[in-house]
Amino acid sequence: MKVAIVGVSGAVGQEFLRVLDERNFPLDELVLFGSKRSAGTTYTFRGKQIEVKLLQHNDDFKGVDIAFTSAGAGTSKEFEKTITKYGAVMIDNSSAFRMDTDVPLVVPEVNAEDALERPRGVIANPNCTTIQMVVALKAIEQLSHIKTVHVSTYQAASGAGAAAMDELYEQYRQVLANEPVTVEKFAYQLAFNLIPQIDVFTENGYTKEEMKMYNETRKIMHSDIKVSATCVRVPALRAHSESIWVETERPISIEEAREAFAKGDGLVLQDNPAEKEYPMPLFLAGKDPVYVGRIRKDLTNENGLTFWIVGDQIKKGAALNAVQIAEYLIKVKNV
Repeated sequence: MKVAIVGVSGAVGQEFLRVLDERNFPLDELVLFGSKRSAGTTYTFRGKQIEVKLLQHNDDFKGVDIAFTSAGAGTSKEFEKTITKYGAVMIDNSSAFRMDTDVPLVVPEVNAEDALERPRGVIANPNCTTIQMVVALKAIEQLSHIKTVHVSTYQAASGAGAAAMDELYEQYRQVLANEPVTVEKFAYQLAFNLIPQIDVFTENGYTKEEMKMYNETRKIMHSDIKVSATCVRVPALRAHSESIWVETERPISIEEAREAFAKGDGLVLQDNPAEKEYPMPLFLAGKDPVYVGRIRKDLTNENGLTFWIVGDQIKKGAALNAVQIAEYLIKVKNV
C-alpha cells in the first residue's frame, strides 16, 4: 500500500500524518508532496525521515494507491488527472469537486458505499461543518425523515488554517499588551469578537460556507432535506460547534433522540445539564468523534428537536474523515 499526501505542510496535511500514525493505517510507503516553498523539507513518520517532493506534472504518482490531497481547490483541479492517471484514488479535501455529479461526496458514517462509484477516481471530502452535522443528523434520520434544518455554527480559528490559529494567539497577546492588533487572516480582529461571515457572500445573501451546508447535506444524505445556515467565526482555537434545530416527519421524544445519539456511529452523547455536562470546543480539540448535548424538544413545533454538537474541524472535519474513507475502501477491497 503506497500512500501520498499532497499539501503536507498545511494544518490538515500535518493532521494526516498524525491520524495515519494514530490509527496504524496499513501503508508500506508514504510519499509527501508540497509547493516550491515546502519542497525539500523533511517530516518524521513512524521513525523515518521523509523529504517533501515538489508537486509536478510527471509520473510521481505511478504506483500510488491512495492520495490524500489538501492543497486548495485550484491545486486539486490542476493536478487531478496527474494524480489519478495511474489508478490512484484521490481523496480530496478541497471544495473543488464536491458538487460534481461524477464525484462521490462521502462521510463514512452516513454514505460510505458512495465511495465505491467514482468514475474519475476522485472522492470528495465534504466541508467541515457539513461533516459533523450529517454524522449527527444520520442518527435522527433513522428514526424519522428530517424535512428541515436550521443551524448556526460557531467556527474556530482552525477553520482558516494554521496561520489563522497563530494570528488569534498573537491578537490576544497584542490586546493584552495594549499593542496595535495584526489583522491578516480574517476580515476583522477575531480576538474578543465574533465575525458573522465565513467565505464570500452569494447573491441570495448567504455565504458560500452556508450554501455548502445546504447543498452538500442533500447530496450526502440523498435527501430533499432543506438546510438554512448562519456561519460565524468565533475566537475559539480549534473545534467547531453547531446549534442545530431539526423538523422531522413525526415527533421524536427526547428519550428516542438520546438513545439514537448514544448508539450513533461516530457520536458521543454528552448531555447532563444538571451536572453542567455538555460539549465544549476547549475540551474536545484533538478528539475523533462528534459530541452531542443540550437535547431538547422545540417549543414552537411538536416535530422539532434542538441539540448542540462539537467536533474537531481539523480532525473529523478534514483529515480523519478522509482516512476513514480510505479505511473503508481497504476493508471492502476496493482499492
